[in-house]
Amino acid sequence: MSVHPLNDEQRGEEILAVLDTAFGELLTADPAAFRATYRRLAASALAFHRGTACLFHHDLGAGSAGPGGGRTSGGPYLDERTSRVWIHGDLHAESFGTHLDANGCLVFGVNGFDEAYVGPFTRDLERFAGSLAVLGYAKALSDEQITGLVTLYATAYRDRIHALATGAKSDEVPPFTLDTAEGPLLDTLRDARSLTRLGLLESMTEIRDFERRFAPGGGAIELDAATRYKVLAAFDGYLETLPDASLARPDFYRVKDVVGRIGTGPAGPPSYDILLEGHSDALEDDVVISIRQARSPAVSRYVTDRAVREHFEHQGHRTAACRRSLQTHADPWLGWTELDGAGQVVAEVSPYAVGLDWGDIDDPEEIAQVVADLGRATAAMHAAADDPSGESLVPFSTERAIDAAIAGDEEGFAPLLVDFAHAYGVRARADHRIFVDLFRNGRIAGL
Repeated sequence: MSVHPLNDEQRGEEILAVLDTAFGELLTADPAAFRATYRRLAASALAFHRGTACLFHHDLGAGSAGPGGGRTSGGPYLDERTSRVWIHGDLHAESFGTHLDANGCLVFGVNGFDEAYVGPFTRDLERFAGSLAVLGYAKALSDEQITGLVTLYATAYRDRIHALATGAKSDEVPPFTLDTAEGPLLDTLRDARSLTRLGLLESMTEIRDFERRFAPGGGAIELDAATRYKVLAAFDGYLETLPDASLARPDFYRVKDVVGRIGTGPAGPPSYDILLEGHSDALEDDVVISIRQARSPAVSRYVTDRAVREHFEHQGHRTAACRRSLQTHADPWLGWTELDGAGQVVAEVSPYAVGLDWGDIDDPEEIAQVVADLGRATAAMHAAADDPSGESLVPFSTERAIDAAIAGDEEGFAPLLVDFAHAYGVRARADHRIFVDLFRNGRIAGL
């Protein structure tokens, strides 16, 4: 695969157009906030790659063209089924971390499902492989070492998918927990375990008149009566999206307080936090959930399946449904609602969400161990995302479909990802350089 055929000026115009399509409305609404966002993208090639899923999916288009303009994105591994499975949509080296599942178990796996959708399973693998090339370059790894890492990721993914597809026993393919994880994954789980819900509550709330309330400051915005009414009405709609098992205690969802937050990250519409009674009357059991507007995933612009588009009520429903499909025993507070005509995703503000930190992972052997584990975690995510009952958008066994597709060309699977990784690594580094020049020379409209 060759490097993108456009010269820097042409590629710069293309980057500007893609970013304007993805972020133009947000930038217009709050230029100052987006200036901070773009400075973060300018910080490194990895930060730029991580924050521009829109550009990645633009380059791959509908699955026919890659960074070199040649055919990529799945090669012989995509068929009627494997082109239409639940995918993460923005899988990269920093898309992994911990969560407390519905059974109360700390699990390490894939996180961040805002870009999730239905599409080719290879999109996730290619995006991860591209990020691995960028990360490897930043850590001064040779091309040969990067080839080895991508091959290791592909092999671990393939082996785990095969094991899951052929009915391996649960103790042969366990999730990454405090009992099974090793190395940096175990360190991340231990970091998460050291955190507490009470610690989170003390950072966000205070006790007034023997009741817990949100503390002023810290980005909290007091709501006027009309806005509070709208948020609570949206909360009532959210309750209808929860499984019946979630409503185990009458006061579980009693609202104690509501506040607004500026933006959903560095830029975006306001979000809202709601303080709930939780599992008991004890003040340390209170729970904070967030309501935030969900946006259209980048890959959806290139998946033209009408059935997929019409399946979701709105983007909040899409985000929550995808996460429930891709994450085994997902957050029991996860749901969706609508506010001011826009879809919202609702989830707990969890103290147990800790991302994998690559900062201190520099030893080649340790990097290899982590990469192999992330390959297994990716396979587990894809394998979770099926519904053989025939009632969902993916009415078949995902792991069996993927296993059969890879079996058709075992020898070509890892090399396809290796070739893609090196080509997209070159492209991402060049794009970062072009973006920085555009930014520093005032070429981004609105900033």
